[in-house]
Formats: sequence, structure tokens, C-alpha cells
Amino acid sequence: MKLPLFRDPIYDGAADPTVIWNRQAKEWWMIYTNRRATQEGPKFGWVHGTDLGVASSSDGGSTWLYRGILEGLETEWGRNTFWAPEIIWHDGLYHMYVTYVHGVPEDWTGKARIRHYTSSDLIRWEFQSTLGISEENVIDACVYQLPNGMFRMWFKQRNHTYAAESKDLYDWQPIGPVITERGHEGPNVFRLKGYYWLIIDEWRGQGVFRSDDLTTWERNGIILDQPGKRADDGTIGLHADVVVQGEEGYIFYFTHPGRVSGHHEDSNSYEFRRSSIQVAKLEVVEGVLVCDRDKEFELNLEADDR
Repeated sequence: MKLPLFRDPIYDGAADPTVIWNRQAKEWWMIYTNRRATQEGPKFGWVHGTDLGVASSSDGGSTWLYRGILEGLETEWGRNTFWAPEIIWHDGLYHMYVTYVHGVPEDWTGKARIRHYTSSDLIRWEFQSTLGISEENVIDACVYQLPNGMFRMWFKQRNHTYAAESKDLYDWQPIGPVITERGHEGPNVFRLKGYYWLIIDEWRGQGVFRSDDLTTWERNGIILDQPGKRADDGTIGLHADVVVQGEEGYIFYFTHPGRVSGHHEDSNSYEFRRSSIQVAKLEVVEGVLVCDRDKEFELNLEADDR
């Protein structure tokens, strides 16, 4: 397996990956925030004006080929910002929930909303709506189908995790806060080894919570908080996605390899900005989710046509 798993060859700022089986192409796709690490400019303009990058793998995730960006997502004039896609397959369609920021702000003051798109092939997308789940900024959607058939969305609002529910993936009703501990972003929910898990990016590693019912969550520890020894893996693991296959779970995350001495907001060098996608294996030991990012394993994701 190539390490790091992937670097964007255009802007070198691949972040916030989501990994999904492409049923039409019969290969795995990684769709990610295409941060512009090579872009010169003031403050945080480089994390705005971003497209959604696409990489594909025909060997089960071991190697990835850059394919381009998702096009046709704009519904208004100009250069705008797309972040942190969440994509699920349901009833013959891919549903994407993506953060959309108007324009290219230099700082964090942009208006952020979650948009819903649908596609039959992961390439051509039809805009459905901007979700009305809050009047405040909302980003980083994650969607999981509940045992009763309803869908729940977890997302970032006020630096905490909130939730909404839907019976059809189109009309969403907010249900309030879920995780209100220390500030965080990037919630991701999955089931592994008999438990439901929720991980959040606490900017010091991935905070872990466990649940039996997808409603009540208990703190279960933290992972990806200690530097790894692999190439480009010597910093905390950021905004992650998890792919579960049977009893095996794999976490895809990104790092800022140039930040080995810490996070300095006033730095704006290319080495500070660039990022790499990594993958590690998840394990459950006595009811605790653990991740040894240095442990060797073979990544060979199987087709997922469910």
C-alpha cells in the first residue's frame, strides 16, 4: 500500500475525504475537499474557493488515481466554496450533503449552509435544496439510516454536534444538540463490532463516543491523537471517514505533515497548508475503539453493491 495513501496533484490540499463504492464504474471513489495549498493569498483564502476533488481506486483502495473535480454543482454566479462531502447510496440514487460557503472569504466569516444533491452515477449531480435545519452556520454533514428506517444527520453547529431527522432524505427536521463537550467538527457515525460509534475531530485527534441506540452517546476515548511513524503521518489525524466491511473497519483521515511542531494560525507557508490522506485499521478491544496507525495491514476493500 502506497504511503501516504493520496496527495492531490493539483493543489496538494486533499482533506475531509469520503470513500464510497461506485456501482457504475465498479471501483472505489474518494471525494474530498480540494483545498488550494499551493495558492498564494492572504489569511485563509486557500481553504475557500474549493471544489470537490475525485480520486478512484481499482485495487480495493491500495492505490488511488486523481480523476478531476465534480462539476455542475454551482447554482449561482462566481467562485464559491464546497467543503466536506457526505455521500450515501439509497434506493437507486447517490445523495450528497455538502457544505457550501458563498464566495471566497479570507477568514471564517462566510455564510455556511448544507446543500443536498442527487446523482445516478457520482458524476452528474442535480441540486435539490439548501437544508433549512438552522439559521446559523452549519457544516460537516454525516448521514446514517436508523433501524426504524428513518435517517439521522449529524452536523457541526456552534462548534458542537447537532442532529436532524428525515424519513425521505429530502425534508429534514432539526432535533437539537448531541455532543456539547469541547469544541469540535466533522462528526462521523458507523457501526462496528456490535456498537454504534460517533467520532469527532477535536483538533487534537478524533474523539470517540459509543452508543447502543444512536441517541445516547458515551465518551469512549480518543484516537489518532499521537503522531504516527509512517510517511506524512507525524501529526494528529483530522476530519475522518470510516468504511466498514463485515467485522473490519478502516478510517480515512488527513494530516498536515508540515505541522509537526504544532498548529500555528499565523503561519501561511505551503508546508503549513499542504495535506495528505491516510488510512488506518480500527479495532474494538473490550468495548473500546482503538487505532494503531503504525500497524501494518493490507487494504483490499471489496465491492459494495448493497
